[in-house]
Amino acid sequence: MAKVHQRIDDRLRQFIEGQQMFFVATAPNDPNARINVSPKGIGGTFAVLDDHTVAYLDLTASGAETIAHLRDNGRITLMFCSFEGPPNVVRLHGRGRFLTLYDAGFAALLGHFTETRGARAIVVVDVERVSDSCGNGVPQMIMAGERDLLPQHMERKGAVDRAAYRRRKNTTSIDGLPAFDFDPL
Repeated sequence: MAKVHQRIDDRLRQFIEGQQMFFVATAPNDPNARINVSPKGIGGTFAVLDDHTVAYLDLTASGAETIAHLRDNGRITLMFCSFEGPPNVVRLHGRGRFLTLYDAGFAALLGHFTETRGARAIVVVDVERVSDSCGNGVPQMIMAGERDLLPQHMERKGAVDRAAYRRRKNTTSIDGLPAFDFDPL
């Protein structure tokens, strides 16, 4: 059974920051639209800002479902699983918002991350519920290493080509919701 916590305390923070990957879940209001779950795991792109706030760097990629769903209703859940060591699963339920690379405040938050290549936004989650559960059903796996492919690929594209890519691939969700449509022409 899950244990609910009042905040992200030091023990939970240490656990969260020690995980090599996490999952982001969002859903639009339309009951016929698709739920999205995205794996995240590029080192240096996640930060605990305080006991009730976390953030991660949203990199330019082939989709923009999370941004579309946050624009629709702001609901978001992050899940961290222990694949090594003692079993544990931590979920952070909350309200998400994002700052695009064009927004005031983006540069100030960018300092929380050590990997910034290809950034299109920062997702900030105001955590309303923190819980952990046993994780006994999660398999043990060993981290073989980072995949640095996406940041390198986006860095090679350069700012102009990244914006063009986002205009081609990120302006709407798979269900047609407005997503990352902030790049100027």
